[in-house]
Amino acid sequence: MMPAMAPAPTSLFDAEAISPLSGSPLNVVEAEASSFSSEVGVRIAVDRAGALPGLDPAAFDVMVTTRPGPPVPWVGVAPGRLAAQLDTASGMAARNPVATAVLSRVLRIGEQLDFEAALEMESLAYSVLLGGAEFANWLACSPRGSSGEQSASPVRYEREGSCVTLTLASPDNRNAMTAAMRDALFESLANVLEDQSGPSLNLRADGRCFSTGGDLAEFGSARDLARAHIIRTQRSCAALLHRLGDRATVYLHGACIGSGIEVPAAAFRRIGAPDTIIQLPELSMGLIPGAGGTVSLARAIGRHRLMWLVLTAQRLGAKQALDWGLLHAIEP
Repeated sequence: MMPAMAPAPTSLFDAEAISPLSGSPLNVVEAEASSFSSEVGVRIAVDRAGALPGLDPAAFDVMVTTRPGPPVPWVGVAPGRLAAQLDTASGMAARNPVATAVLSRVLRIGEQLDFEAALEMESLAYSVLLGGAEFANWLACSPRGSSGEQSASPVRYEREGSCVTLTLASPDNRNAMTAAMRDALFESLANVLEDQSGPSLNLRADGRCFSTGGDLAEFGSARDLARAHIIRTQRSCAALLHRLGDRATVYLHGACIGSGIEVPAAAFRRIGAPDTIIQLPELSMGLIPGAGGTVSLARAIGRHRLMWLVLTAQRLGAKQALDWGLLHAIEP
């Protein structure tokens, strides 16, 4: 006689209730509580008292506190702004529940993988979301004019002694990371990486900003999403910057949006001008960062703070980027 089947764990039913298929996956819990009702969903711990209780970071996707300048992995939010920022995060998750849940899983799993394996997983997830309803809804509702005319030679290569300087040189379209810009940067980085003399690398940009990220006119243009995944992984600029190790320094200024921060965040040393502004708007499009950001940025600032940045799409200034370790120095 077979033994009676044990009842399903309560957490399985909880998971159904807090599922992107049922609505928002966001699960906001009070950090001061002695116990939590469930350990499912995209979990945000909220420490309203600023007491920094001894929670296990592994159990959460975001940890928010009103304590100023809290240690990793906490995100500090002023008490007067906490409700508004939580509302922003909740609204984002409600509009794009599948992308929110996928981002949480990609960050959690990627934390346990080496850099390039994590890039591979990010790209697979990105291609899945490109074929999803949330991205299709964004495409249908969003004007997608071109960022402007791109320079014929979007990346300038210069060498002085043992140092190579690569410059994003398409200021008329705010150094948008078009396919042509990505390919030119990849080829230039590959030349530096394979140079037997082992030169150091400085990566800079012309114009008022480093890069405003992907050209909106190219979003949704890929028809073969499997092929797009192969292209992203084989021509990953973030992977090459990471391989360069301590030879690579990037100089950021102005707007660094989407792939315009995901790629340079893979550099060993990151210097920002005082006007540096960082933003990750992908979740509002039903996507996740797809140019390496779930890996490069997560390793720089931690997955909890990265999840919060993407959930709120808030702008990160140079000082906070320095405090969080995304920048190593601020220089004019």
